[in-house]
Amino acid sequence: MALYYPPVGFHFVVRFEGLLLKYPGIPDIGFQSVSGISSEISIEEYHEGGENRFKHKFPNPITYQNLILKRGMLIGSQLMQWYKDSVESYSFSANDITVILLNGDHIPLQAWNFIKAFPVKWNITDFNAEQSSIVIESVEFAYQYFRRIDVTSLI
Repeated sequence: MALYYPPVGFHFVVRFEGLLLKYPGIPDIGFQSVSGISSEISIEEYHEGGENRFKHKFPNPITYQNLILKRGMLIGSQLMQWYKDSVESYSFSANDITVILLNGDHIPLQAWNFIKAFPVKWNITDFNAEQSSIVIESVEFAYQYFRRIDVTSLI
């Protein structure tokens, strides 16, 4: 019987579907952190007249947090060209983003596909002459929804 060990969260890759065709430049796959893989279903309560024991509960539409990717600042990347088009031209092209969690042998364990994502926020860490740290950029994406995808299709 094999022992199950929960996966570690430091071995992953991010794929931007369709960016390579639109923008020349350095492919974006390596990130320091990914956050915002979260969904929530809020409820609406309805109190029925004459029923005092409980309130009916109905699901509302699902809400998703924005996807946040962080990494050391990369000059000339496809992702930054995509964001620049959004900010300077106010032209938002939606692309799918796939986050793939890998095991120690680089085999996909689980993946999430973010549908019709577009960049909505970008920032970098402060510059400080008293510290010798790299510049970290953070890019935030809004998207319609995400789904877990079968990892066997990625192998």
